[in-house]
Amino acid sequence: MSFTRSSGGLVSALEPVLRERGGVWIGWTGIGREDAASAGGLQMPRHDGIQYEAVPLSGHEVAQYYAGFSNRTLWPLFHYFVGRTRIDSATWRVYDAVNERFAEHAAPFARDGALVWVQDYQLLRMPRYLRELVPEARIASFLHIPFPPSEVFRVLPWSRRLLRGMLAANLVGFQVESYAEHFMSSAARLLGCEVDRAARIVRYDGRTISVTADPISIDAGYIATLAEQSGPRARPADRVLEILGVDRLDYTKGIHERLLAVEQLLERWPAFRRRIVFTQLLVPSRERVAEYSALKRQIDETVGRINGRFSEPGWSPIRYLVRSLPPEELVPLYRSADVALVTPLRDGMNLVAKEYVMSQVALNGVLVLSELAGAAEELQEAIVVNPFDVDAVAAALHRALSMTPDERRARMSALRDRVRTHDVHAWVRSFLGAADRAVLHPAPPESAVDYVRKRLTPWLAERPGTVLFLDYDGTLTPIVDRPEDATLAARSRAILTQAARNPALDVVIVSGRTLKDVRTLVDVPGITYIGDHGFEIDGPGVALRHEGLDHYRDSMDRAAQRLGQLRVAGARVERKAATVTYHVRQVAPEAREEAERAAEQIYRRLHLRVTKGKMVVEGRPPLDWHKGQAVLYVLMKRHGTDWPSRVRAIYIGDDVTDEDAFESLRGIGRSIHIAPLAAGTTTAADYRLPDVPSVVQLVRWLGASGFAGR
Repeated sequence: MSFTRSSGGLVSALEPVLRERGGVWIGWTGIGREDAASAGGLQMPRHDGIQYEAVPLSGHEVAQYYAGFSNRTLWPLFHYFVGRTRIDSATWRVYDAVNERFAEHAAPFARDGALVWVQDYQLLRMPRYLRELVPEARIASFLHIPFPPSEVFRVLPWSRRLLRGMLAANLVGFQVESYAEHFMSSAARLLGCEVDRAARIVRYDGRTISVTADPISIDAGYIATLAEQSGPRARPADRVLEILGVDRLDYTKGIHERLLAVEQLLERWPAFRRRIVFTQLLVPSRERVAEYSALKRQIDETVGRINGRFSEPGWSPIRYLVRSLPPEELVPLYRSADVALVTPLRDGMNLVAKEYVMSQVALNGVLVLSELAGAAEELQEAIVVNPFDVDAVAAALHRALSMTPDERRARMSALRDRVRTHDVHAWVRSFLGAADRAVLHPAPPESAVDYVRKRLTPWLAERPGTVLFLDYDGTLTPIVDRPEDATLAARSRAILTQAARNPALDVVIVSGRTLKDVRTLVDVPGITYIGDHGFEIDGPGVALRHEGLDHYRDSMDRAAQRLGQLRVAGARVERKAATVTYHVRQVAPEAREEAERAAEQIYRRLHLRVTKGKMVVEGRPPLDWHKGQAVLYVLMKRHGTDWPSRVRAIYIGDDVTDEDAFESLRGIGRSIHIAPLAAGTTTAADYRLPDVPSVVQLVRWLGASGFAGR
C-alpha cells in the first residue's frame, strides 16, 4: 500500500526537521487496521533519515479516538467552543487506551536516553503511560493548539487526568505565553500543584516539570526558494487585485465569517467590484465528522449566494477551490496574492500566515491576521483584526487593498525578517535546548529586571542602535505629594548621563510637565526632551511646538480660571503651554471624587479633551496629538520613515497618558509599564517592572551596552 504526505501544518513543520536530524516517527497511518489488512498489509517506508513506526488502530478506535474524543471533545473545547464539545465516556476510554498503545510503541526507542517528543492534543495521556514503562525516559510534549483557561478546561470531566498525563513529561511546550499561563493555572487550581511562574516550573508527584512558550514556524528558506522559482506574474496597470484564503475545512478557521466580510467589502465599497477576486482554497479535512460536512454545505451555499449577487459578465468575486495543493503549486498562489486573509476564530499558531509572508519576495503583499491566532503575537506588523467582527474585517480589507506601496514594503520586510530568523529549524533548536535543560534542572527564578532584560536582548541585538523613551514622574522618580518635590536622585542622574554618552543609545525624556520644567529637573545635556504630553519637543536635530496650541489658548486660559474659582481645599491648578492640570492629591479623600468631577465638567464645556491620571485631571486641546504621536515624530525625524529597520525603540512609563505611546509602538517597538507586579492593571505595554529602582537598573544595563552582541 502506498502513502501520500499529509497536508497538515504539523507535518509541514516537522518533516524537514526529521530529514535533517534523523529519528523515528511514530504515528497512525490514517487508515483502519481492517483496511490495511485487506490491502495486503503495510510496508513502512524509510527514507531521508526517517524511520516510520505505525501504530495500528481499528476502524472502531479511529471513530472513537480520532473522530470522537480528539475532534469532537478536545478540539472544540481547547478552541473555546464549549457549546460544540461532546462529553462521552465511551470515546474517553478509547482515547486513553490508544494513548497507552502509543506509549508501548515508543518505549523501546526511549530506553537509550533518546528524547521522545510527543506532539499535540491527540496524545495528552501518552507521557504518563510512557513514564510508567520507562521511568528514566526523557519526554517533551508540545501542544500545537490553544490551551484554554482553567474555567473552560475544567468543563471536561477528565481534565485532571489529562493534566496528569501532560505533567509526566520533563518539558511541556505551548505556542504562546497565554496558553502556558493557562496550563500552569490549571495545574495549580485543579491538581494543587506548586507553580513558580517566574521560573516556569510546575512541581508535581515529586518531580519538577518545565513549561515553555515556543511558537512553531515553517521551513522559511524552502518557501522563499519556491517563491523565487515561481517567478513574478505580469501585473498590468488595470489588473484585478487578488485576495487569498487557505484553510483546512474547520469551523475554527472562520471561513464563513471571512466570506461575509468579503461580501461586506463589496457592499460598502462598490468601487472594488470587478477590481478584486477572493480565492478561497479549502483543503478537505475530517470528512467523517458530521459537523464538518454541515460546515462544507454552509460554505458552498454562501459562496454561491455571494457570486450570484455580485457577479457580472466576465467577473465573479469569489474563486472557490476545494483541494489540497502541494507546496510547488501553493506558493505561487501566495506570491501573486495582494492580500492574505488569515482570520481563524481561534488558532494555536497558523502556519499559512508565515508561508504567505515568506512567499512575498517582492514585498507587495499585506497580511490581514486574526488576533485570536497565536501567530498574531509574532506577526505584529500584520493588520490584526477580530475575526468575529465582520465589519472590522471588511474595513481591514479595504485598508489593505488601499495601502501605499511604501507601507506594504515596510510591514512585509519586517514580517519576513522575523519569520526568516525564527524558522522551523530555530524552533527545533530552541525547544530541544529547553528539553535538555529541563532534564538536568529547571531554570532558577528570575527577577523582573532579569526577565525583561532576557527578552529584550535578542531583539535589541538585531539593530545597531536603540532609542530609549523614559517618562519622568513615577518612572525615573517616585510619585510624590507635591510635583515640585519630584527631584531626580543623584545616582539616577549619573546613570542617565552615562547612558546618554553611549553612541548606540538615544535617550529621550517624555513628560506631562512643561518642556522647561522637565529639562531643569533632569539636567542631562545632549538628550531630547518631550514636554506637555508631546506638544513641545526639543533635542539634537529635532524641535516642535504644536501649531494647534495657539488656537485653543483662550479655552485653556478660561479653564484654568474656572478651576481656580472652584476653591477646593488642597487642589492646585497648573497652567502649561498645552495642558491645564488640576492636582487633587492634597484634597481630602472624601472630597476628591467631587473635585475631579467638577474639573471634568469645566473641561468638557470648553470642548477640551479630558485625561485622568494619578491624582490629576488634565484638559488638553482636542487635537490628534499625544505622547505616542510625539514619540513617532522623534523617531521619524531622527532616523527616517523606515526607522524600524534602523533602530529599536523602547518606551518606559507608568501613567495612563503613557498608554498612547504603548499603543503607538505596539508591534514596532517595545514598551514597559511601571506598576507593582501583583497589580491587576490593564496595559498595552509588552512588559512590566515593579518600581523606579528597577527602571534605573535597566537603564544602567542599557547604558553599559549590556545588550551588545552585534
